[in-house]
Amino acid sequence: MIVIRKYFFLLSTLLLCHTTINSQDIELSEKYKKEVISTLSKLMNDRYVFPDVAKKTEEHLKKQFDKKHFDQFVTNESFAEALTKSVQSINNDKHMKIMSQPPYEQPSMTPERLIEEKIYNLKRKKEYNAGFNNVKVLEGNIGYLDLRGFTYYKEGKIIADAYMKLISNTDAVIIDLSKNGGGDPDMVKYLCSYFFKGGVHLNSLYFREGNKTIDFYTLDKVDGTKMIDVPLFVITSKRTFSGAEEFSYNMQTQKRATLVGQTTGGGANPGGTNPINEFLSVFIPTGKAINPITKTNWEGVGVVPEIKVSSDESLNKTHELAKTAADQYRKKLKEFYTNTFINLLSKLENYDEVNSEKNILTTLKDCKEKGIIEEWEINALGYQYLMEHKKSKIAMCIFKANTILHPESANGFDSYAEALMELGNYDKSIKNYKKAVELATADNSPDLSVYQENLKKALQKK
Repeated sequence: MIVIRKYFFLLSTLLLCHTTINSQDIELSEKYKKEVISTLSKLMNDRYVFPDVAKKTEEHLKKQFDKKHFDQFVTNESFAEALTKSVQSINNDKHMKIMSQPPYEQPSMTPERLIEEKIYNLKRKKEYNAGFNNVKVLEGNIGYLDLRGFTYYKEGKIIADAYMKLISNTDAVIIDLSKNGGGDPDMVKYLCSYFFKGGVHLNSLYFREGNKTIDFYTLDKVDGTKMIDVPLFVITSKRTFSGAEEFSYNMQTQKRATLVGQTTGGGANPGGTNPINEFLSVFIPTGKAINPITKTNWEGVGVVPEIKVSSDESLNKTHELAKTAADQYRKKLKEFYTNTFINLLSKLENYDEVNSEKNILTTLKDCKEKGIIEEWEINALGYQYLMEHKKSKIAMCIFKANTILHPESANGFDSYAEALMELGNYDKSIKNYKKAVELATADNSPDLSVYQENLKKALQKK
């Protein structure tokens, strides 16, 4: 009976604790609130990027507590909201926010609670989709990306690449950040890198801890197609905040995009979430942004768009601007392509024993780097000069250039070998036919038998 009574007492105690600990609607004691304010003050003093402001904020909280200001708030939700208003009235930092935890059902520090939290977080993660809400191509070949947040780089990169691929062939891009509350600065940097060459200094973050500054530069490469010259538009609103503001400010100060919408929220101080107790947590800014061009940031003032329109008008207005910009981009691209190909054709007009090979390679390399000619197109160009124009030496130069620009292409070496055979250079021809067979074998190419037959015929001719 003693054991049973002990068990019953323990069970009753746990049930009582569970009911007390997990209820978000109980009245909060004066002692509880005092402990929360004490812990919150310590966290601010230890971590807030501006320690003098943290001290003033602490003094204000204690004065309000002494004046019984917080007595009227009887739930963690209302208490958290009141604390947020109080701290922001002193530091004017919209990042610093006290939050109540989700109303979990299971007791804390139990396997059941761990499972409950895990399921909750997995559900949020799936629904959030790394912040990528929608992507589509609008009328006029305008890419549209609705981005609701910048998740952690390691999680978001692969999704970013997938979404960016879907708009990689558009003639203008709209990135809608009107409902984006920010996120990871590394993810901001990665998405920015799609629209810049590598090595552009976008932003710096200074952190109080360690008195260190981290610089953020665009990457040389992304796992997708860079859109360095494509017209870019960013939609902003008063809900655009933190990392989303950095993206907008980066684009604005670098004169890379046109911003359309409303002035953003005005939060430039990065940080992290810290637990106060089991029910409450606080986001504390531990650093500040420093733009390399303006030497300041958007804290408290927001990012002001070049074109101000209401939230209802933002998308339509941006789409109109993007269509006009896309038309101009296509005209510019047409002129660029025309001049580039005229230059290429001029190099193919006549064969020069000394300069043709070098000039053709240089010109084709330039075309490849500009993204206007691919391996198969160079190959087709070579056959045009070999078969139609009967200019075997020019064709040979084209095919050779293709093998240099695409050294893994079995087809390129096979075509080069054919031109060499046409010119009577049997030894060099056979060498390149063998290279084609070697590459095709390593690649398990379905055309291997074709290359083998071509090599066999070349050997017989010799």
